[in-house]
Amino acid sequence: MSALEKLRAAAPVMREDLAGLVAVESPSADLDALARCADVVAGLGRRCTGLAPERVVVADRPHLRWRFGDGPVRVVLVGHFDTVWPVGTLARWPFAVDGDRCTGPGVVDMKGGLVVLFHALAAVADLDGVAVVCNSDEEIGSPTSLALIEDTAAGAAGALVLEGSADGRLKIARKGIAHYSLRVTGRASHAGVAPHLGINAGVELAHQVLRVAALGAPPGTTVTPTDAVVGTTSNTVPAAARVSVDVRAFDPAELTRVDTALRGLRPVLPGAELTVELGPSRPAMPESASASLFALARRIGAELGLPPLEGEAVGGGSDGNLTAGIGVPTLDGLGVIGGNAHAEGEWSDLATMPERAALVAGLVDAIGRAR
Repeated sequence: MSALEKLRAAAPVMREDLAGLVAVESPSADLDALARCADVVAGLGRRCTGLAPERVVVADRPHLRWRFGDGPVRVVLVGHFDTVWPVGTLARWPFAVDGDRCTGPGVVDMKGGLVVLFHALAAVADLDGVAVVCNSDEEIGSPTSLALIEDTAAGAAGALVLEGSADGRLKIARKGIAHYSLRVTGRASHAGVAPHLGINAGVELAHQVLRVAALGAPPGTTVTPTDAVVGTTSNTVPAAARVSVDVRAFDPAELTRVDTALRGLRPVLPGAELTVELGPSRPAMPESASASLFALARRIGAELGLPPLEGEAVGGGSDGNLTAGIGVPTLDGLGVIGGNAHAEGEWSDLATMPERAALVAGLVDAIGRAR
């Protein structure tokens, strides 16, 4: 029996494993919930591979790492178990199956990918040189797991990222991402009695938001002002204001250009002050980082009799940006096929999970043997 046939026979178990993961809610901000979910992920990984993970806790956040064998890491698989869905979501939107389609919070981003990951490893005869990192903060930029991912992947021949896939397409390039906070300091005064004595941080912010929004260079570079906060009360000239800025580009030079422009902003109103702070960021994952692995995946897919694999470049980021950023060949989007991530109605195609697991198993085996 081939690996694909064995995985197809295991499809009911994969479905139950996914239901079990989704049943343990794990929003990025809830450390207790993340700890409970880490236990479930650890159990799944141990059952499929025979090895318990190392539990790495950073700033009270649990991350999991598996390392097989005593030699250097040849291939690293990366996934995350945090989601964007708050605790209580399951009460109104539980995991449900309709034919081959399942829905529920996190089924495609990316608890389905974790099921694919571990069942794929169960189908690999020799795991020597394989490592796995499952983190709990990917949805907020991987601030506490970045070092763990980079340390584990350093020097590997390939990184496989189990994010979800739209229509089976693999992610062969991702934009680099930089998040900024632009803060304005003004001066408060009574809005009715002495507005002229104040320095209106809200008005200054309005000027700056228009300047920031003009820095984009469609279609490749987007600069998007997002959430904003201004003032304290309706009868006070605001003394402070803030706006978040989301910057994305395939070209690293574009990220540098926008960074320079943001840091070069100057106040319009006399007396106002501006501060620009860089937050969580990820380097671009260029198409060159995925080229060799994508070609390998297409060959393996053809040998398995799967539909021809297609690739796409996307604006969203993942931990694949991090592995590509340290020079490790990286292929993303290897998780479950589905859609509507981060939105009500998130779904996955259960029927294709064995095929994705067989593809991942083939990649792990091929990369591991290419010594």
